Amino acid sequence: MILNGAEPFWLNGNKHGILLVHGFTGSPSEMSLLGKYLNHLGYTVMAVRLCGHGTTPEDIERTTWKDWYHSVCDAYYLLKDSCEDVCVIGLSMGGALSLLLSLDFPIQKVVSLSTPVFISSERGLDLLPPRKYSAGLYIPKAHRKFATNIGYNKMSLAAVHELLDCIQSLKNNLHKIRLPVLIVQSNNDHTVNAESGKYIYDNIKSHHKQLLQLKKSGHLVTLDIEKEFVFDKIKIFLTTD
Repeated sequence: MILNGAEPFWLNGNKHGILLVHGFTGSPSEMSLLGKYLNHLGYTVMAVRLCGHGTTPEDIERTTWKDWYHSVCDAYYLLKDSCEDVCVIGLSMGGALSLLLSLDFPIQKVVSLSTPVFISSERGLDLLPPRKYSAGLYIPKAHRKFATNIGYNKMSLAAVHELLDCIQSLKNNLHKIRLPVLIVQSNNDHTVNAESGKYIYDNIKSHHKQLLQLKKSGHLVTLDIEKEFVFDKIKIFLTTD
């Protein structure tokens, strides 16, 4: 059963589609304010719920990062059926999945928000047990409380290994990315090391790329104190040739 508030959503608009992809252990609720903002501008918006997310922490342990990626692919097909073109905006791991999606489908533009390449040392990855010992193990997930955000309060360690595999796949393929990309990273992010944004910027081969460094926000830049500033920059990026 999907948690109340964690459902995927679709907002009808024009023939230009925006696919929103939430982060690891999160849900489409992370993208709700951005989705409403973009729909108000006229876009058709779809926010996907990744496989194993928005239900129970035990569900995510039974999935792989490729299952999450296939959720994004399925959502792309649905949106493309109604729209002439599609841009993708992903938060955290959703940003990694969005960038990878652009290698397999004719995406117009990607917005990468708080996308991990390096995880903050505060998250204690050095204490993560090997994959074969991680099954059935969970740790509490500490995160800031936002009224509109629905996600898990504990984290599967087996799923963390899948997250790391997803990040590694992104790192291996960054040099293949050539479409326009807006990268947003906060220096106050305690989940993703702030060097991640610069690393993505330096390693993609896009001619049209931008790096926006925030100072006040935490990891969930779609909900935090600078969200209106971020939304405005996204609007400009989407409407600029």
